[in-house]
Amino acid sequence: MNKISQLLHKVFMTDPNDKEGMQPGEAISYSLCGFGQNLISAIVSSYLTYYLTDGLMIASTAVGFIMLGTRLYDALNDPIMGTIVDHTHSKWGKSRPYVLFAAIPIAILTIMCFLPYQLWGMPFGDAVDGWKTITIVTVFYVLWSMAYTAIDVPYWSLATSMTSNTNQRGIMLTVARLLCTVGSGVVSIVVPPIADAITSPYYVVNEQTGMKEYIGDYTAYDVAAALQKYYVIIVIAIVIISLPFFYIGFKNSKERFYNPEQTLTLKENLGLLFKNKPLLLIVLAGILGGGKTLYLYSTMYISQYCFNTTAWATLFTMAAVPGGLIASLLVPLCTKRWGKRNTYIISHIVGGAVLIGAYFLCRYVKGGEINNTPVLVIYIIALVFAGVPQGFANIITYAQIADCIEYMEWKTGKRGEGICFAMQTFINKIGIALGAAFTCFGLSLAGIDTPEMWRQMQGTPEALHAQQFLIGVTLILPGASMILSAIPYFFYHFNEDDQRRAVAEIAERKAAALAAEGADGGSVDVGNIDVGGDTKDE
Repeated sequence: MNKISQLLHKVFMTDPNDKEGMQPGEAISYSLCGFGQNLISAIVSSYLTYYLTDGLMIASTAVGFIMLGTRLYDALNDPIMGTIVDHTHSKWGKSRPYVLFAAIPIAILTIMCFLPYQLWGMPFGDAVDGWKTITIVTVFYVLWSMAYTAIDVPYWSLATSMTSNTNQRGIMLTVARLLCTVGSGVVSIVVPPIADAITSPYYVVNEQTGMKEYIGDYTAYDVAAALQKYYVIIVIAIVIISLPFFYIGFKNSKERFYNPEQTLTLKENLGLLFKNKPLLLIVLAGILGGGKTLYLYSTMYISQYCFNTTAWATLFTMAAVPGGLIASLLVPLCTKRWGKRNTYIISHIVGGAVLIGAYFLCRYVKGGEINNTPVLVIYIIALVFAGVPQGFANIITYAQIADCIEYMEWKTGKRGEGICFAMQTFINKIGIALGAAFTCFGLSLAGIDTPEMWRQMQGTPEALHAQQFLIGVTLILPGASMILSAIPYFFYHFNEDDQRRAVAEIAERKAAALAAEGADGGSVDVGNIDVGGDTKDE
């Protein structure tokens, strides 16, 4: 075994002599699948809102309701998808088939969400056709959300079927979340500069006011037409790049620990869910923390309206990455020292306080003016700190939900991987819904319902008030949401030692049951039934 292989086994805490156990290549392939998935997720969650407001010229209030309604509806589908996963019995396992077969539908629907609406014969400025555009966009977005659910819930539930070792699983999820962050980061690096290059030929910056003004006879409609023309090309390229990673994740993973005979109805799954107190606390924390990543969904607007260029959006998005990466790398050390629960609480309370404090600095530096270097620096530093609690949460929450599956089996004798990880995707969608919706509603409350309204506001006191309001939306709301999300964790008491005892007791029960029945053909492992060859590809 070469040094690289030895290092990988050490990193993932895997045993090279255990040929039936999870191996490093499998964990890496699983993580690469997350990278591809997040390329698609990021382009939709971070830039569809901007495309709808500035590309399709839909009023920000309407876009806010589209985002909120669609995502809340879709979040309710997650328990249904979790139940479908728990009912799936195929030669590939319960979760893996969806990672493969849902990839093409999600790719097609991603492109459909960004199609120029002139393809439907709808000219600019027609109120009737505007409602037709809203209807078509909403339909495609709803279908996209449902297709994404069909791949997101199985992907994260797959981790609990690959290994029952909480340490292996935690490290694999850490690597997966890191690559998911990289996938989102790639999109964040690429898209804003392209958007700025697309729109910059239509603007000039007034040296006296610092505001952008249209050149000649250009209007917001010319900018919108350009965005429609090029955004669909960007999306097609991202989709093509992402597809192979789904196949890699499917091909190189194996489900080892699940009960192929367990079939639970939606009603039974929901009943089990409400018996799982630790999981319910995690869900409550996720709902209260739904607004903590709002700053990620508003980068294009903060850049454009507060600092007069969309080019800063890349820096704003990437500013949270260093803090998130550092926190992700520190997860094993911090959770070993303080535990998952306390690490979450401390990071979110401190992170929330930093964001709220940063708002007051931005608000009163330079007499309240926003478009200046000191405010820009303060804002970027605040975003760096905002990434820290998010980096911890991205890994801790997934690891805790995986632990909650063992808690459920320990308490009820049933695992329910699908319904448990459906709660994680439920939490994610609540965050996306609130982040995108509050951003749009914030624009509307600031008086910027359309780009044209901002043009008319240039150079007036209302423009400064709008900028101050937007900064407040993107700092105070996420900060408050972080602090609120820590509250349920004060009542969360299923720690790492409890999880290990639960796993051991589950294994003892199964061994005793098999011994009592005189079984001689099966094998028992700590997580669940080892189905062995039943999950191998044929």
